[in-house]
Amino acid sequence: MSLKIAGALAAGALAAGGLAQPPHSPPSTTRHELQRHDLDIPGHEAVQVRIDFPPGAVAPRHSHPGEEVIYVLKGTLQYKIDGKAPVTLSAGGVLFVPTGTIHMATNVGKTPAAELGTYIVEKGKPLVIPAK
Repeated sequence: MSLKIAGALAAGALAAGGLAQPPHSPPSTTRHELQRHDLDIPGHEAVQVRIDFPPGAVAPRHSHPGEEVIYVLKGTLQYKIDGKAPVTLSAGGVLFVPTGTIHMATNVGKTPAAELGTYIVEKGKPLVIPAK
């Protein structure tokens, strides 16, 4: 069953009083891996990912097993890096996140946003590590 069909069925059931209203949660991000290549640095690779943020979407607190270089493609994103003041960037803005640093991002605009994340990370480790 497609998501559109399932959503229409749920909406119909809500209108008929058959289902409880689901709790509100912020929209989620979508990650698209663009490329992954071994580096000359033993045990490391470069990974590029496009992350799309609908309005209000949040990439919850997490870290990476290497450096992340961020380039904002469109929209307005706010980044919160542990121990630093929040930074709000629009298209063309850049940010560097050191290895293992816990951070999060939120689309604070009213339109979709997207970033290009380039990671220099240890091979074999998860790219994203949720924060505890």
